Order: sequence, then C-alpha cells, then structure tokens
Amino acid sequence: MCRLAPWVLILNFENVTIHSNVSKDSLRTRLLQLECHFTWDLLKEDITLQDLEERVCNQIQFLTTKSKATSYNLLAYTRYLQGHNEEALESLGKAEKEIQGEDASGAEVRSVVTWSNLAWMSYHMDLLADAQAYADRVERACQALSSRFPYKAEWPEILTEEGWASLTFGGKYYERAKACFEKALKQEPNNPEFNSGFAIAIYRLENIASGNFPADAPSLHALRRAVRLNPDDTPVQVFLGLRLQDVNREAEGEKYIQEALEQMSSVPYVLRYAAKFYRRKGTLEKSLQLLEEAARFTPNSGFVHHQKGLCYRARINKIKKATNYQLRGRDNEDLKELISLATIQFEKFVEKKPKFVFAYIDLANMYAEGDDYDKAEVNFQKALHLERLTDGEKQQIHLNYGRFQEFHRKSQAGALHHYLEGLKIKRESEEREKLKGALRRLVSRRLRCNPADAESLGLLRSLGQLSRGGD
Repeated sequence: MCRLAPWVLILNFENVTIHSNVSKDSLRTRLLQLECHFTWDLLKEDITLQDLEERVCNQIQFLTTKSKATSYNLLAYTRYLQGHNEEALESLGKAEKEIQGEDASGAEVRSVVTWSNLAWMSYHMDLLADAQAYADRVERACQALSSRFPYKAEWPEILTEEGWASLTFGGKYYERAKACFEKALKQEPNNPEFNSGFAIAIYRLENIASGNFPADAPSLHALRRAVRLNPDDTPVQVFLGLRLQDVNREAEGEKYIQEALEQMSSVPYVLRYAAKFYRRKGTLEKSLQLLEEAARFTPNSGFVHHQKGLCYRARINKIKKATNYQLRGRDNEDLKELISLATIQFEKFVEKKPKFVFAYIDLANMYAEGDDYDKAEVNFQKALHLERLTDGEKQQIHLNYGRFQEFHRKSQAGALHHYLEGLKIKRESEEREKLKGALRRLVSRRLRCNPADAESLGLLRSLGQLSRGGD
C-alpha cells in the first residue's frame, strides 16, 4: 500500500489514536463536513485543468501579494483532479511548510484547509487511518478555537482561501468569491488581502454583467480602498487603472498603470493588464511591447495570446477606417498579414482556453475576416455547443453569429434566426440591446424591398413591444 510521501509527514500526531478498521462510508460522512477544496464544489467541467495548473504555478512564482500556501493548496487540488496524487501530496507538504514560515499565531487556523485536503487525499488513496488522523487534527483545532461546529468554522482565513480558489476557477464562481471575501471583511474590515480579493471579485463580476460602467461603479470604491490599504498590491492598482479608463477617466487611470509598472515592471500580471490598458487607449505598439515582455515570463499564457490577437484586430480596423474600406495594394497586403497574425494568436488562445466561449467567437470572427467561412462556422458551432453556457454568453454567440450570417454569408434568413434566438433570452444586457438594433436594421432593409412583407411587419411590431418592456 502506498504511504504518504515523507514531505507530508510533518504534522504532530501526539495522542492521536490510529484506527486501522475505519469504515470508509462513515469516514466519508465525516470528511464531507470539512472546509476545503474537496468540499467546495469546484468542478473540473468548468475549467481546463492543464491551463489551471499552469496559472497557479505562475501565481506561486510571480504573485507576491497572496500567501503561497493558498496557491499550493489549490495546486494540490488541481493535480488531484488530473490524477497526479503524489504531486498533489507534494504540493500540500509545501503548503504546510509555507504556513509554518508565516505568522505563528495564525498557523493553526491557516493549516485547517491543508489538513482537510490531506484528509481527503489520504481517503482517495485508501489511507483511511491517515485520513482519520488529519480529520482528528482539524477537530481539535476547531475545539481549541471555540468553533460551534466540530470540523469547520467561518474563520476569515478559510473564507478567503475559498474566495481565491473560486476566483481562479472562473466566472461561474465569482459570486461565491465575492460572498466569501464579504464575510471575511465583516470580521476584519481593514485586512489588505481580504479587501484586495473583494475588490477583484466585484471588478470581474462587473465585467461579466455589462460593458457600460457608471461613474460610481462599486468596484471603483473597492479598488481604491484596496490600493490605499496595500499600495504594494500592483495587480489591484492596474485593475483600478482599467476601471478608471472604463468610466472615461483615462488620464487618472494611466497614473496608476505607470506607477504599477515602475514598482514591479517585471511581474507578468502587471505587464498583461497594462498592455490591455494601452491597447484600449489605441497605443498598440506599446501594448504589443508589454505583451512581448510578459511572454518572456509566461510564454504559454492564454491571456497574452488573446491580447496580442486583439491588438492585431485593432490594427485591422484601423487600416479599414483609414482607407474607407477601399483596400488595395500595400494596404491589402498589410491587412492579410494582420489577419494571419491575429488568427494564429486566437488559435493559440483556443488551445489554452477550450472552455472559454469568447475564444471561439474571436477566432470565428477572424476566420470570417480572412474569408474562411467554413472554419468560422465550425467555431461558432463549437461555441454554441459548449456546456454550462450563461445567458450572457448565449446572447454574445447569437449576436456575433447573426452578424456573420448577415455580412459575410449574406444570409438574411440565417441572421434573422440568430438575432431572434438571442432575443428569446430575457436577460437585459448591452448585448440584448445590440440584438434589437441588429434585428431592427435587418427588418427595415427587408421592408424597403417589400413594404408589404408580413413577417417583417410582425417583427417590427414585436420590436416595438420589446422596446416598451413587453415580452
């Protein structure tokens, strides 16, 4: 039988009775009460595991604003999901060592998640006595810290560990992340790490909810507070800079971006988001330069590939507008080269993020730019058939697929189908307004050709009802 690796056997099991005849079912019932990655419903269906492992390893190497123990715990769970049990145990051993090297007064609380993960790892490897010993350790910690429950408590350190894991697992978990940090802040309102996590969660939730941000967006207050409490948290600084750009305060936002670059110009997170800021500002050469620098640290980053693709796409649009869409000679050659460069970057992005819907949309649109309509169709279909799509993601797919049908395929019927499918989704959003506008434009064009077209007249009446708030 496989035993726990030597690096994991660093806990003090004095006065712990090891039961060799532990019932697996009863032990599982006990373990389900623990607070850790194995009980937080972090589903591998929502993530690309290899990409997740790479991102967590980058956090450990480059991100200094968060406890490495938190990242090692998540790395262990990621490796378990991939079936790499020995590597998972090694990561948990490193998490424990990191905790022991931190503030000794909080070591026991911070160890609870690691011990709980070790209990589950032991259970899955049929090391039931070891699993019980780790569960006993958690129980004693809960008793010593006056928890109302035998195996868990809403200690802020545990809440934030769940919060960081939820943020890393992606958009479907951001609400949970926000709730975790919110609860932690009720206990420690001035904790810099908790404020950073809360601010990032709100920032990302706002990005999902809308492309339009009010001048008093809640994330602005949260990000400012987080920066004030921890001026060395440069990733949060760049998020603040980006949100200020969103609310038309670009000059103020750029100050935070420049300050972050001066403090930690070699950190890939700062370089990536600073590149995003300058791409949106229209300073494409600077954006690409920062992305090249970030790629030296994280050459396989899907984010970097995506941002490069968006820079090339911005150049494409710039050439089109400058020539009034009448391309010839050198401009046409430059356009073809940029389409090829953007396509390559979006293809790499899809490889890294095969469950990210916008990867397929961007790639499909770029194939359409290059007149490769069959590949565009394939990628729109892949996007449509991804599992667990949100309503907002479905609206985005139908909006873009409809535009492809209308402007590239020249199929009014295909465009009409997707605009209507998108409007069937009742979620009020910027995309839904764009769907209404696209459908209204298409219907008006049809009526100019045939003013008596009954279908178009009916659709126009329906659009009027939608604009008045009816179904």
